[in-house]
Amino acid sequence: MSVDLRLRHDRSLRERAAEMFERGLGYKSAARELGVPDEAVRNWQKTYRATGRDGLLAMGGGQARYDYETKVAAASAVVDGGMAKPEAMERFGIASATPLKQWCRLYREGGAEALRPRPKGRPRGSGAKGAPKTREQELEERVRRPEAQVAYLKKSIALKAELRSRTGRRP
Repeated sequence: MSVDLRLRHDRSLRERAAEMFERGLGYKSAARELGVPDEAVRNWQKTYRATGRDGLLAMGGGQARYDYETKVAAASAVVDGGMAKPEAMERFGIASATPLKQWCRLYREGGAEALRPRPKGRPRGSGAKGAPKTREQELEERVRRPEAQVAYLKKSIALKAELRSRTGRRP
C-alpha cells in the first residue's frame, strides 16, 4: 500500500517537530521519530530557521506577501552578494525557498525592475469601445445588418433545398 506524500501534515506534528528543533535534533532524526518523510521535515526546518516557531506553526494558512524592497534585497544578496539561500531566508524572514528562487531568477533576467509589482487582471477599458461613430457610420451599419440577415436566410434556404434534392423528401 502506497502513502500519498502530497498530503499536508497537521499542526500537532509541526509542533512536535519545532520542539525537536529547539532541542537540537536534525531533520533526519526528527523525521524518523515523527514518521514523516525526510524532505517534508527538512522544509519544516528551513521554515523554522527562517521564521521561527510561529512561522512553522502558521504554515498552510496562505501565501505570505513580501514588499518590493524585501524581494530586491533578498535577491541581490543571493545573486550579487553570494549569500546562501537558507541564510537569506533567515535574514529576510522568507518562509519558503520557492519564492526566493523565483525572485533570484527574475533578478538575473531583468534586474530589480523585474521584481516590481504589476497590476493584476484585465486592464481597465479593454472592452471593444472605440471612438463615437459618425452619423454616416451608423447608417452604414444599419444597412449592413439586414443585408447580412438576408444573406444568412438565403444560405439556409439553399442548404435545405439541397438536402431535399439529395434525400427526395422534406427535412
